[in-house]
Amino acid sequence: MHRRILSLALSGFLIIVLINWSCTKLDTTNLGSDLIPVVDNINTFADTLDIQSTQAVFNDSTKLTLYEDYALGKITTDPIMGQTEARLFLQLKPAFYPYYFGAPKDTITAVDSVVLCLNYKGFYGDSTTPLTFTVNEVDKNNHGEWDSLGSFTYPSLRTLSYSPLVGASLVDNPTTISIPSLANVIKINNGKDSVSNQIRIKLSANFALSLIECDSLLGGSFVKDSSFRAFNNGFAVTVTSGNALVYTNLATEKTRLEVHYKRRNGGPIDTTVTSFYYNDGASGSSAPSRGAVANNITRTRNPLPSGDQEIYLQTTPGTYANLVVPELTGYSNRIIHRAEIQVEQIPDNIITDKYFPAPNYIYLDLKDSAVVGDKWKPIYFDLNPGTSYDPDFKTAGLPFFPITYVVDHLYFGSYLRQKADAGMMRGFYNLNITRYIQQLVTKQTPNYQMRLYSPQSVSYPQYVTPPTSPLIQYDNTIAYGRIKIGGGNHPNPNYRMKLRIIYSNIK
Repeated sequence: MHRRILSLALSGFLIIVLINWSCTKLDTTNLGSDLIPVVDNINTFADTLDIQSTQAVFNDSTKLTLYEDYALGKITTDPIMGQTEARLFLQLKPAFYPYYFGAPKDTITAVDSVVLCLNYKGFYGDSTTPLTFTVNEVDKNNHGEWDSLGSFTYPSLRTLSYSPLVGASLVDNPTTISIPSLANVIKINNGKDSVSNQIRIKLSANFALSLIECDSLLGGSFVKDSSFRAFNNGFAVTVTSGNALVYTNLATEKTRLEVHYKRRNGGPIDTTVTSFYYNDGASGSSAPSRGAVANNITRTRNPLPSGDQEIYLQTTPGTYANLVVPELTGYSNRIIHRAEIQVEQIPDNIITDKYFPAPNYIYLDLKDSAVVGDKWKPIYFDLNPGTSYDPDFKTAGLPFFPITYVVDHLYFGSYLRQKADAGMMRGFYNLNITRYIQQLVTKQTPNYQMRLYSPQSVSYPQYVTPPTSPLIQYDNTIAYGRIKIGGGNHPNPNYRMKLRIIYSNIK
C-alpha cells in the first residue's frame, strides 16, 4: 500500500540520518535548523513532567471520500484489540443507457461467467490465513440514503457504522483466496488479457444469465438507470473467514464487474468480455447516476484498560487517550529548546505484533474549552512550522489548520519509529510540541487537555460545515494499525508516557 511504502522509505531515511547524528555529543533533535544544546545543568536543563492519561473510545462518525482505499475482511484473533469485520457495499453500472452488450448488431449466443473484481491495494493482519469471500445483493427495498443523490452534496459518503439491507446470495459457492497469491498474474478473456493484484469472485450462473437477458436490444429492462437498479441495487461483499483485512479502491479499472459471453456478428462465434465500473457521477442524459458505496467496519473489542498504566490505540474507527500535564499550569517562563511527548510501545507478542503492526502515524490535538461540549482544536504551531495557522480561527486571513492540510511528520514527530528491546523491535513516537509549550510559558496561556489518537482523518466541525467537506485527510489507511502504549503511570519507566522539556533559564 502506498502509505505503508512511504512510511518504510521515510523510516529508512531517518535511520541513516540518526546514525550520522549519533556520532555527536549533543541532544540531536532539531528545532528548525538549530541543534539542541547539551543538558549540562549549568546553562541548559531538562525536566520530565508526569502525564495523567485515561483510555477512551470514539463514537465514530468518520466518512470515507470516493477515492480512498476501502477495507474488506475479518480479523478474529487480535489478542489486544479483539475482532474486526469490514464489509463493502458498492454499485457497478453500465456506461450508458439504453444498455446493450457488445455492438448493436451482435447476436449474444451464450454467457460464460460474471466475475466481481476488486482492485487489491494491500493487507493488514495475518496473510497466511486464506480469506473466504461471499457476495449478496443489496436489497432492492433500500431507498433514501443508499441510492439517493442527496447523499453526495459534498464528496464524502456514509459513516463507517452504516450498512444497507442485504438480500439474496449471488454466488453458487464462496471464493477462498490466499493473500500472497494476489500478486500472481492471471490470464483472462481466453488468454487475450492478464491481470494481477485483483480479487476475483465468480458470481452465480443464474445471476449471469439474468444479467444478459436484460440487454435492452433483447427487450430487456436496461433502458435507464432506475430500471438497472431495479435489477441490481448493488453488491454486498463479506469475508466469512480469515484473519486479515484487504484494501481496495473504486477509482481504478481493476474494480469492475466482468461479463464474459459469446457473440456472433456476421461471422464465427467470438468470446469477449464487457465490464461495468463504479460511476462517479459523469454528466449526460444517457450516463448512469453516481454509484452508491459504503464501508461498514465493526469492532468487537476486548476489555480496554483504564489508561492509567496502559493505553490501547487503534486506528479509525478507533480509540484515543485523554492526556493532562498538571505541572504545566503555572510553569515558569524560560527558553524552550525542545518539548516532546514520548510515546512508547509495550511489546506484547513477537508474532501478533508483526501481524498487527502499530499505526504509521499518530496525532495530538487540544480540548477547545471556549466551545460548549466536547470540541477539539489543532495544537498551536507544531503541526507544520512552514505555514501559519490559528487553531482558534480568530485571526483574519489565517486558516484553523495548516493551509496545505499537511502535517509535517518529520518535524512533529508523529511517525512510527523502531527501537530494540529485549531481543525484539518495538515502536515509539516523539511528538514535538516545543512551540506550543513556549507560548504556554511565555504568555501563560491555558494548559489544555490533550487527545492522542491515530486517525484516518480529522474533523473540527465548529469551524467547517457542509457543503465544505469537514474531513481533513491524515496519512493513515482506514482500520490499519493498533498499538499498546504505556500510560503516564506505568510502573516501568521505559514504557511510561512523559513530557520531556529541555530549556534554559532567562537571565
